[in-house]
Amino acid sequence: MENQVRAFKAIISSDWSECLSPSGPFDFIAFNHPHLEPELSQVFRQYTGNKITLGEAGQKIRSLLPGPVTEAMMDAYLDRSFATYPGVAELIEWCLAHGILFMINTTAMIGYFQRVFAKGLLPRVSVLSANPLIRFAASGTDPGDVYELNETRDKGKNTAAVVQHFAIPAGRIVVVGDSGGDGPHFEWAERAGAFIIGSMTKHSLSSYCRERDIPIRLRFGVSYGEGAGRDVEKEKRFDFMDLVEPLQAILKR
Repeated sequence: MENQVRAFKAIISSDWSECLSPSGPFDFIAFNHPHLEPELSQVFRQYTGNKITLGEAGQKIRSLLPGPVTEAMMDAYLDRSFATYPGVAELIEWCLAHGILFMINTTAMIGYFQRVFAKGLLPRVSVLSANPLIRFAASGTDPGDVYELNETRDKGKNTAAVVQHFAIPAGRIVVVGDSGGDGPHFEWAERAGAFIIGSMTKHSLSSYCRERDIPIRLRFGVSYGEGAGRDVEKEKRFDFMDLVEPLQAILKR
């Protein structure tokens, strides 16, 4: 691991799509191939609702793609549409300045983040765990450590590997997610004694946790009931730097 020379006192392992960013993991495909948007949305809803596996979703995406996704295609999407919720970049910077490892742990594509960091759109995180379905040649701007995430259950496995490598105690682990696809990560977090945060929490995640007696310790942003549609404008009113105070309290325990 490239990061092995640095010590971290805590870790935040967070999902990305509709959790730190209003975008979805397949938006760059829909941008370049607009006619695929309905099918891409359906696949996203299926695996985040735990109706199909991430592996099955990947197979469907491969069958839909008319050709390879190039760096130029990804850059065109990012130049037009890259977005985070307010304060996300600043929160990552705050974590880096305070010895907290910020790990993006997501079903979004490795290639998406390679271009995000290459273009300087986000502070470079120490560890990335993401889907290898779209991945470009390695670059000096890539995160120090990159884990492949092929199924949603890999989120917990990859967080556990990083926690073990850096010898981070359970009381200093924070896991963040938004949908039912984060359910297995939350399940691992509960077993590991981590602090669980729901961000823009969907009913699919609330239901997953309720059925398994997994407590969501803190809810940030909008929490959605069953059948509720997303209110992206309302989501954008929340500033992620408002998490600094609760994180300080959590990590002092």
